[in-house]
Amino acid sequence: MPKTLDGQITMEKTPSYFVTREAPARISAMSRDTKLIVVVRDPVTRAISDYTQTLSKKPDIPTFESLTFKNRTTGLIDTSWSAIQIGIYAKHLDNWLQYFPMGQILFVSGERLISDPAGELGRVQDFLGLKRIITDKHFYFNQTKGFPCLKKAEGSSKPHCLGKTKGRTHPNIHPEVAQRLRDFYRPFNMKFYQMTGHNFGWDD
Repeated sequence: MPKTLDGQITMEKTPSYFVTREAPARISAMSRDTKLIVVVRDPVTRAISDYTQTLSKKPDIPTFESLTFKNRTTGLIDTSWSAIQIGIYAKHLDNWLQYFPMGQILFVSGERLISDPAGELGRVQDFLGLKRIITDKHFYFNQTKGFPCLKKAEGSSKPHCLGKTKGRTHPNIHPEVAQRLRDFYRPFNMKFYQMTGHNFGWDD
């Protein structure tokens, strides 16, 4: 990490940190005062999105359904598949709470980042002790991508939208498979809501 001067905030983004067993201890050893921001979304949607991304790189992978179940007849979910494993947020958070207090972790709703980007970024700015500079007027909704975009990128007069890897069309997943996954994640989601004191509404 680069050295940070007084009045500066140094940020770094790596999605795999949250699910990497060794990451909390290493980050704590570097700086126990680090503030952590984790963007989470409905774990079922997240798993399908994960699969969609892999499929775009390896079109010959097995179907989502066959990877989801250890045994389709019994409906036993294969928790060794990383696309499923990552969405068990309560388990990963347990690991982080051994090194960081909850007050140093902010969980941002991936759904609300789309429906209310300024509101969620307001929470981020408050958490980092920054003035609320980013507001609704900084965003417009891109119908094609299905995501909000920044009206102007930093140092540019052009708008900035998420890259082409975001907003891909998800494959059709059999409703029964999606329901099995919802049932599987529900107790973990409930525990996660309790731990964070925040209901993300994935089970409504």
